[in-house]
Amino acid sequence: MRRRNTRMQYRLGSALLLCLLAAPVARACGACGCTLNSDWASQGYALRPGFRADLRFDYFNQDQLRTGTRTVDGSAFALPSEQEIQRETLNRNLTLTLDYSPSADWGLSVALPTYHRSHGTVAEGDVDPSYSDGRGLGDVRLLGRYQGFSEDHAFGLQAGLKLATGGTTQAFSGGPQAGQPLDRGLQLGSGTTDLLLGAYAFGDLAQDWGCFAQVLFQKPLAEKDGFKPGDGVNANAGLRYTGWRGLTPHLQLNLRAEGRESGPNADVENSGATLLYLSPGLTVDVNRAFQVYAFAQVPLAQRVTGLQIEPRWSLSLGLHWTF
Repeated sequence: MRRRNTRMQYRLGSALLLCLLAAPVARACGACGCTLNSDWASQGYALRPGFRADLRFDYFNQDQLRTGTRTVDGSAFALPSEQEIQRETLNRNLTLTLDYSPSADWGLSVALPTYHRSHGTVAEGDVDPSYSDGRGLGDVRLLGRYQGFSEDHAFGLQAGLKLATGGTTQAFSGGPQAGQPLDRGLQLGSGTTDLLLGAYAFGDLAQDWGCFAQVLFQKPLAEKDGFKPGDGVNANAGLRYTGWRGLTPHLQLNLRAEGRESGPNADVENSGATLLYLSPGLTVDVNRAFQVYAFAQVPLAQRVTGLQIEPRWSLSLGLHWTF
């Protein structure tokens, strides 16, 4: 048992080290959304063959204007302004994830996101806000995993693609900018196919205490219509207590980072950030095949490039089935 615990601590330490090394070299955009890892939160990484389904709702309202590491009073800007002053972006996202494991070693997941995103902003040179309300399919993600490196399957690698399935032609529906295209960073999709590469480790720290660490890198492979998102990384680490029957509390640290956008249609000056969140949550076992989970997420540290809006908190609710 001691040798197994030592191996587990080494794997977790390696994964956490990857997370820390990744943090300073990339930045993130506020429109990217929730960083929570609900794979491990709901069922743990699958060790048995079979099908699984997960339905998750994320709610977050980006209404806090920020620059660098501090907040900014949007009402302090005289209008018209020489730069855009964003007001609010309300996100209500629903993601269906289907997962299949032919064996304990291999697995494949497909994530199908749908977005409802309401946005308000005062464009450069305007004195009145313009509005948009976008709904539809986002960018589908295909992610395979291999965790057959040891008998306990406690370490795994991930690889996959983010596909360009989300729309990129949404326009403002009201205000002075009505009919004009929305910023590319706020469209339902990026328009690009992205490479996904990751690693994770999980196991037991002590009796009734589980832990995990994960890092996932995202690399856009080409630009689309003069726009290319920045390289990104998601890094997550968490604990959960399993000593209560049917009730599992969780605590996660979530890092989302992404570089600046590029291209003639990119908002280079106001894209890119590093965001660190604390996420307490709870999973309830309804029965052996069905679980319900809920998480809140609050920022611990935020560093944005230029002028951006970020959420003060977010909420995630999910349902998980095992077949």
